[in-house]
Amino acid sequence: MRGVLPVLLSAWFMAQFDFFVVNVAAPAIEHDLRAGPAALELIVAGYAFTYAAGMITGGRLGDRYGYRRLFVYGVAGFTVASVLCGLAPGAAWLVAARLLQGLAGAVMVPQVLAMISAVYPPERRGRAIGWYGAAGGLGSIAGQVLGGLLLTADVFGLGWRVIFLINLPVGLVVVPLARWLLPEADPREAVGFDLPGAAGLAAGLALLLVPLGLGNSLGWPAWTWGAMAASAPVFALTWWWQRTLAARGGQPVLDLGLLKVHSYLAGVGAIVAFMAYFASFMFTLTLLLQNGLGLTAFQAGLAFAPMGVLFTVTSLLGTRLVGRYGLVVVMVGGLVTALGLALLVVGAGRGLPYIMVALVLVGAGNGLVLPRLIGAALVEVAPHQAGIGSGVLSTAQQFAGAGGVAVIGAVYFAVAEGGHHARAMRWSAAIDLALILLVVAMVAYNRRRAVRKASAAGSRRGA
Repeated sequence: MRGVLPVLLSAWFMAQFDFFVVNVAAPAIEHDLRAGPAALELIVAGYAFTYAAGMITGGRLGDRYGYRRLFVYGVAGFTVASVLCGLAPGAAWLVAARLLQGLAGAVMVPQVLAMISAVYPPERRGRAIGWYGAAGGLGSIAGQVLGGLLLTADVFGLGWRVIFLINLPVGLVVVPLARWLLPEADPREAVGFDLPGAAGLAAGLALLLVPLGLGNSLGWPAWTWGAMAASAPVFALTWWWQRTLAARGGQPVLDLGLLKVHSYLAGVGAIVAFMAYFASFMFTLTLLLQNGLGLTAFQAGLAFAPMGVLFTVTSLLGTRLVGRYGLVVVMVGGLVTALGLALLVVGAGRGLPYIMVALVLVGAGNGLVLPRLIGAALVEVAPHQAGIGSGVLSTAQQFAGAGGVAVIGAVYFAVAEGGHHARAMRWSAAIDLALILLVVAMVAYNRRRAVRKASAAGSRRGA
């Protein structure tokens, strides 16, 4: 099993890196390709649309055809799409390539968690999932820091194109290593694929994610509200079809059995709250640093570095601490993050040194929280549900991130009108604080369940 985890995590890191790095490169892309506002929004957010909309289907395909096969196909497709992004001669080409990149990510990413859940025994799975969370968080922060560094260095004179072309050598290494190192995972018995369910989920998510991603920049025109309203009947019809198909003995794209796993539902809720906070925090903090404090994109990226370092350190320590003390470590991490956010609520306008202290606390707390949230959600999920379970988790992450940026970003822009960026950061940090406290509450619920389960098991053994 040696080498399995680095191969899997390299793909996950790459997917998260590409999600965030385009924000740093957006001005250069706009200038070089003469991209209008709508095209630029699609270049930035189009990846998230197709990535989130296809994630559940990607997880189900892995359950059916085998995790290794889908992982290899996903990495190969992601690499090709990245090269197409880097070679884009115009904005329309880049938009199409980003949509393709998101679809490839939706095939690739669910297999990472699914293989970890299916391959690693329970006593080793927690550590592996901890590394998964750490790699995802580092990929997010590296998109801000490393992206700014690559653009400033202008590697090989490629400009913004290097942020996509850097995936080529990664893909050329990961694909053969995956075929060589990853264990063969037999597909489940052949059954018909739930195409109506997959299409309904994708359509419903698109009707929500597209207006959430574009609404702020377009001023929330009527069609954005109409699309979000239309998502409700689409989801209702899809839910009805899922229940009908399950009652007939078919295999719906959503495994309804997951809804009976209370720790999984609480884990999904915690991840939704965390990602809504985390994505919006990264977005609004960038606005504060660049528009409020006048830092360049590279300087703003460097301001995230201490948070990234603390995140890395506490992520590595957290696995051992959780193994010894349990989910109480995650709760402590959430409270440390809450303290950092509270500092911003009361003093976002006190200058960069004060903000950096708050960021150190936020990074340290996040490192104890994020890697363990995923493990806490999947602990009671059966191995044969690993693909769809991880697909739903990943979809929830992306949807929560897009929704958090849209809603909390709208609050920030409304308060910041007239140059009041510090006040806007205080308001957005207050919402983020409420979200992280909700995460702590969800984790406390799962901890109570774990304690009760361990106590019941001890009583049975004693009897």
